[in-house]
Amino acid sequence: MDIARPLPSYLVQRFHGWRATTYRDNKAWFRRLAESGQPPRAMIISCCDSRVHVTSIFGADEGEFFIHRNVANLVPPYNPDGEYHGTSAAVEYAVTSLGVAHIVVLGHSNCGGGKGCLDMCSGHAPALEEKSSFVGRWMDILRPGYERIREMPELERPRALEKEAVLVSLENLMTFPFVRLAVEEERLTLHGLWNDTGEGGLEQYDPARGFVAV
Repeated sequence: MDIARPLPSYLVQRFHGWRATTYRDNKAWFRRLAESGQPPRAMIISCCDSRVHVTSIFGADEGEFFIHRNVANLVPPYNPDGEYHGTSAAVEYAVTSLGVAHIVVLGHSNCGGGKGCLDMCSGHAPALEEKSSFVGRWMDILRPGYERIREMPELERPRALEKEAVLVSLENLMTFPFVRLAVEEERLTLHGLWNDTGEGGLEQYDPARGFVAV
């Protein structure tokens, strides 16, 4: 069975352009990264949304961030049940093998996953309620956040739930024993951010004040 097909020509052209410019001008740096391994300072957990460009927002170079992306930038609770856990595996590797100093959960505006959760929990997306829906079962992680914002005015709920996705993920991170230990020993700090993709804004979570502009 022919599963994979050749790359679209525009991607091939972009690759050759990158190799002839960025790679050529920084060849020694790329080779050093390849030979010495990665020592990223931070892990970024962000959404799969194509509008969220993590390295661009922070002006990061190759090797600086260990990035994990999933729908709605969610971290599930610690659950060592022997099943497949991509996000939990990434967190474990970042903390126990790479020894990152920071984990940043980055939410964003107009999040499709957040909207899906809002629709599902309010009874307007029956397809997501099906056990066969991967998106729906993943968005179950955010149900506690929905319960905290369900009584808010309707127009305020989408943005509030996007920020709840960040808070739920931070709460769930602390259920991982190795994360909690690293935080308590001050080897690791956790951070919550929300990015307004249209306005170019960035807010960080402050336990005393909520989300405030950076």
